[in-house]
Amino acid sequence: MKTDTIFYQLFQTFPSLLFELIGESPSLAGNYAFSSGEIKELARRVDGIFLPLTEDPNSLIYFVEVQFQPKPDFYWRLFAEIAIYLNQYQPPNDWRAVAIFAARNLDPGVPMQYRAFLASQQLHQVYLDELEVNTTSTLGLGIVRLVVADQPAAINLARSLITTTRESVADAAARQKIMELLERILIYKFTELPTKEIEAMFTLEDLKKTRVYQEAKAEGEIKGKIEGKIEGKIEGKIEGKIEGKIEGKQETIPLLLEAG
Repeated sequence: MKTDTIFYQLFQTFPSLLFELIGESPSLAGNYAFSSGEIKELARRVDGIFLPLTEDPNSLIYFVEVQFQPKPDFYWRLFAEIAIYLNQYQPPNDWRAVAIFAARNLDPGVPMQYRAFLASQQLHQVYLDELEVNTTSTLGLGIVRLVVADQPAAINLARSLITTTRESVADAAARQKIMELLERILIYKFTELPTKEIEAMFTLEDLKKTRVYQEAKAEGEIKGKIEGKIEGKIEGKIEGKIEGKIEGKQETIPLLLEAG
């Protein structure tokens, strides 16, 4: 799954999600702007940066990095990127790093050279497979749980989240944005299923209107037409050859009979 894109959209849609994940008040999100910060020296981008909207030096900068695959040098790269960013922009604020792992076993462990960041709580680790999601959880946390859920659990969870979105999100534009995000996650998780099967599984009009679904459907229709043309040409050639052979034999038989 393209987790960088998914989580970038998640934090854009639910800025309060970061603070929920690290046990802070979701209301803090109102004081921040979320972006994907560029580090020029490395020609790379940090997955996400929450920058304070005010010049209050007491407000922290949050560097967010999401990891869904084994990466032994994860912390080396993370702290190097943060150090270069701080040198590049020299902000007046203190900072905090949030490392989000799909599962605890993907955490390679903080190198002893950076243990001070762990001791000072300047590094916060989140393991998505250990999130406790219940009926009182927010929609954002539910979507995060969908990202890491196995396929059987994802089906029921997706239905529940879509129903919750329909019932609890009054703004039509926001509701459509969340539906598109849910659909994108489902398409990534169920890559082996054709679009029609996903449609049958989640027979939801809201879902069918999303841009991702329409693009996938259009792509499938184009692919189907191309394959149909190719199959038609192949079948036509085969049938033509067979008919030609039969006609040829039928014309030859009277000549052979006359010749005895």
